[in-house]
Amino acid sequence: MPADLLETLNPEQRAAVTAPGSALVLAGAGSGKTRVLTTRIAWLIQTAQVSPMGLMAVTFTNKAAKEMLTRLSALLPINTRGMWVGTFHGLCNRLLRIHHRDAGLPQRFTILDGGDQLAAVKRALRALDVDTDKYDPRKVQSFINQHKEAGVRADRVEAWDPYSRHLAEYYAAYDAQCQREGAVDFAELLLRAFELLSRNALLREHYQARFRHILVDEFQDTSRLQYEWLKLFKGPQGALFAVGDDDQSIYAFRGAHVANMRLFLHDLAIAEPIKLTRNYRSVSTILDAANAVISHNADRLGKDLWTDAGAGEPIRHFEAGDDAEEARFIASEIEARRSDGEPYRQQAVLYRANAQSRAIEHALFSAGIPYRVYGGLRFFERAEIKHALAYLRLAAWPDDDNALLRVVNFPARGIGARSLEQLADDAAAAGTSLWAAACRAGRKFVPFVQLIEALRQEVTGLGLVAAVEHVVVRSGLLEHYGNDRDGAERIDNLTELANAAGAYAAESDDQSLEGFLAHAALEAGEHEAAQGQDAVQLMSVHAAKGLEFFSVYLTGLEEGLFPHDNSLNQQGGLEEERRLMYVAITRARRQLYLTHARARLLHGQTRYALPSRFLDEIPAGLVRSLSRRIAPAPSVAVAPAAAPVRRTASQPFQVGARVLHPRYGEGVVGAYQGQGPDTEIRVRFPKVGDKWFILDYARLTAVG
Repeated sequence: MPADLLETLNPEQRAAVTAPGSALVLAGAGSGKTRVLTTRIAWLIQTAQVSPMGLMAVTFTNKAAKEMLTRLSALLPINTRGMWVGTFHGLCNRLLRIHHRDAGLPQRFTILDGGDQLAAVKRALRALDVDTDKYDPRKVQSFINQHKEAGVRADRVEAWDPYSRHLAEYYAAYDAQCQREGAVDFAELLLRAFELLSRNALLREHYQARFRHILVDEFQDTSRLQYEWLKLFKGPQGALFAVGDDDQSIYAFRGAHVANMRLFLHDLAIAEPIKLTRNYRSVSTILDAANAVISHNADRLGKDLWTDAGAGEPIRHFEAGDDAEEARFIASEIEARRSDGEPYRQQAVLYRANAQSRAIEHALFSAGIPYRVYGGLRFFERAEIKHALAYLRLAAWPDDDNALLRVVNFPARGIGARSLEQLADDAAAAGTSLWAAACRAGRKFVPFVQLIEALRQEVTGLGLVAAVEHVVVRSGLLEHYGNDRDGAERIDNLTELANAAGAYAAESDDQSLEGFLAHAALEAGEHEAAQGQDAVQLMSVHAAKGLEFFSVYLTGLEEGLFPHDNSLNQQGGLEEERRLMYVAITRARRQLYLTHARARLLHGQTRYALPSRFLDEIPAGLVRSLSRRIAPAPSVAVAPAAAPVRRTASQPFQVGARVLHPRYGEGVVGAYQGQGPDTEIRVRFPKVGDKWFILDYARLTAVG
């Protein structure tokens, strides 16, 4: 029966599944990686090379582990309960629970998530009477995690100055506190499990004898410590089977070490990886573009994807005047493809930075196109944006109780729940707002009251963009997130809020803070698509890994944005950005759009950028550039309306003229709005009613 498992595999997949001993499988995007991994497990069990309890499979997400077990159950009639299939952290937790005494832990040790860990760090610092203005708890937490992830304990930290020596002391104090309390953070799970197997030869030999086959998914994303942990399980007779793609290694910021793939070949004396290059996802035009881009990276293991699915349509490239035009163009193309029968859910808009979603969300919202932000929050729902809007609301109207409750202790001012309960009681008793009660309260609320009073005075007379920028800085939000290990993206979002204000002022001719706050509230309303509704998917390129769509709109392809400025100053940074571009391209199955803007609003200022170098790395023969398409003037005279509109280059049809649209049929021009490249035209169609088009992309012709 083994042939039944193998008969549907292509030759490359079959070679991987049946490889003797250890192997590295270089699995290209869309090449059937998960299928190979699960079939390998089933084949090993079915051919009696190992029992279900004699192998271990490691993934990076619980979702991937569950999918592996589900597929395995479909391939073989076995009970998967009890199999060692899970994430690195999940399997380390399992190991430490079984051998808690040897690991120096209580049987019921607790696991700290990120928030719990930060609270524990703060307690440790308070116990040492540390000045938290000088040693921010988030930076201390980051210092601890970075060293644990590198396998370095506090007594081995290289400290060359008083500052780093103090950080090492706080690391040691935090660890001692966790040990007393029987608590383990995420980084500790892996490090403690690694140390357990490293020092305990009997235990290590037991697991080496038990797990004769170890299989690893997404091997390109492993850290140095994770790879060393895996090697501890591989005994002299064991086999380590790793599946990954060095061209899709995009998580260096999380500690991923792409060089592990070459180390694997060296350490296990493997001459060449097994390459899976046949792609079952995309048309060849998209694959040829991906191959061309990634070929500019040096030190690859090397592979070219191919398919027999045909060439498909050319990649479509659009250069916009600014980011607003870019977003409107995308919305227009999405609607056109939807009219051609392509569901919204099979169309995805990808961006390098989450802050880019704001302009795209606005364009989709304005066009009435349903959307969902995948793996994240819509712009106006993000915590840092809500904090900033709360400060702006208080600057405009301090009696806003909800806004006050949101930021009265953010950033932290030592105002706890008990103080807020007393404040609420005082306000209720006096029949006033919380703000009025705070003005009467004791010294604990004085700094906050003084801050809001200052904001109210300082924004008076400022333009809208300047007012937003001032409040974001003066509130302390920028400084707060600047001290956060993962705060860079939140800072980008806060600066994008000023862009949102600028866009609102330009569109509405309104500079009032009150007007902008009302606009933000409307866009933050229940406009996102409901669960299960057909909707466009918006996401960062990082979040898109592992997903696929009929059509992909890859936006913001400008130098400094993609590739990102930060990458150009880091060793290997540009190569990782190029791998990110490769991942983005290979998400598309049928159609890929590449867009960029000559000008983009950043920090409330217009920034002019060059097109991304990645565009130049795609062969011109694969790309069709979309220029503005303005329909010609009608060739026959049209009877003048009561108030005729003169035909011009920007208004090629008179109001009342009959026009033809390739999808909606014949209609009548009703109105124009806007000017220049922003000109929009309204056409009334008998079957579908009024439709607004960006004139440059309207694809209208005169009926005469």
